[in-house]
Amino acid sequence: MAAVLKERYDTAVKDELRKQFSYGNVMQIPKVDKIVLNIGMGEAIGNAKAMDAAAGDLAKITGQRPIVTKSKKAISNFRLRVGLKVTLRGERMWHFLEKLVTVALPRIRDFQGVPDKSFDGRGNYSLGLKEQLVFPEIEYDKIDRLRGMEITICTTARTDEEARALLRSLGMPFRTASS
Repeated sequence: MAAVLKERYDTAVKDELRKQFSYGNVMQIPKVDKIVLNIGMGEAIGNAKAMDAAAGDLAKITGQRPIVTKSKKAISNFRLRVGLKVTLRGERMWHFLEKLVTVALPRIRDFQGVPDKSFDGRGNYSLGLKEQLVFPEIEYDKIDRLRGMEITICTTARTDEEARALLRSLGMPFRTASS
């Protein structure tokens, strides 16, 4: 099942970006490299079932089993920091990005668009979601509690301006300056 977004990138978006930024070589055209989803699990220390439930949710959303991440340093005030992470590439990445843009983001209540200031200076975009219910795979009756997640879209763009143009042409609904 080829993602429609991938086809649109190959046929239209590459040409748009090449004209807009006047690249001399096709390898300079920015592309989406990977998408990383992360859930911080502070409550997992006292509740092992919470980790399993969150891992199940993340696996349903992405179609891939998450890995458990642990903090490298133990800071006494923070206790032990534990989380779950999934890195998507290739076909799964395009499928997830398409689902995020066309299905999940429009399901957010009072959605005005995603902030266009959340770039890191190297062409990567981070976005936080307050609950996992915006994804259609998650059933409201079957979740134990609402969990937020962080989604980072890593691109090969050298600047934030190039990455913003890439994501906007792929359909990312950025908030307009007036709102």
